[in-house]
Amino acid sequence: LDLVDIAALAAAAGDTPLLVDNTVATPVLQRPARHGAALVLHSATKSIGGHGDVLAGVVACDEDWAARLRQVRALTGAILHPLGAYLLHRGLQTLPLRVRAQSAGAEKLAAWLARHPAVDRVHHPGLDDPAGLVGRQMTGTGSLLAFEVRGGAPAAATVAAACRLITHAVSLGGVDTLVQHPASLTHRPVTGDARPAGGLLRLSVGLEDPEDLRADLEQALAALG
Repeated sequence: LDLVDIAALAAAAGDTPLLVDNTVATPVLQRPARHGAALVLHSATKSIGGHGDVLAGVVACDEDWAARLRQVRALTGAILHPLGAYLLHRGLQTLPLRVRAQSAGAEKLAAWLARHPAVDRVHHPGLDDPAGLVGRQMTGTGSLLAFEVRGGAPAAATVAAACRLITHAVSLGGVDTLVQHPASLTHRPVTGDARPAGGLLRLSVGLEDPEDLRADLEQALAALG
């Protein structure tokens, strides 16, 4: 969850086109094209759809790039079906409201977790931004955070299983808050130093009241004894 200076990357890239995956920030919190990105990628399944019921992707670019990508789309058949388009259109109507509320909730939870005695470390853009990109490049920090539980993988598994309001599942950006253990799920095939710490849990904050989420995390962390 480290932030990257897009303008600096674009300058370093020179004539090489820069592609930025803006899925977590969404267009609400960050506009990479304004900082020099040639193409901006979104997994629209996440925040843009927002309800976990559509599979789609978006590439935002200028007309020259769009013409080239249309040729690829014609050859591969990657065309969004009508219901998927409708669901994305529905999601766009509430996108700013959802993203800002989720971002605010994630900031509150990150600050609380950073003070919890059972937590070794919290990863969240609002807690560590040495380049000052929040406010300059981004208008918010997003709905995603991660925290490392003391006790390693067994402790993390205990906390995830003890959550009641928060669902143990893999995704992000939706209206429901999700927790996942990357080392045993999404990153299980990864070997060596590339695998996340065993005690790390990823949290995608939804639209529940942050106090309800804090209470759920508190009782889940209390299960460690």
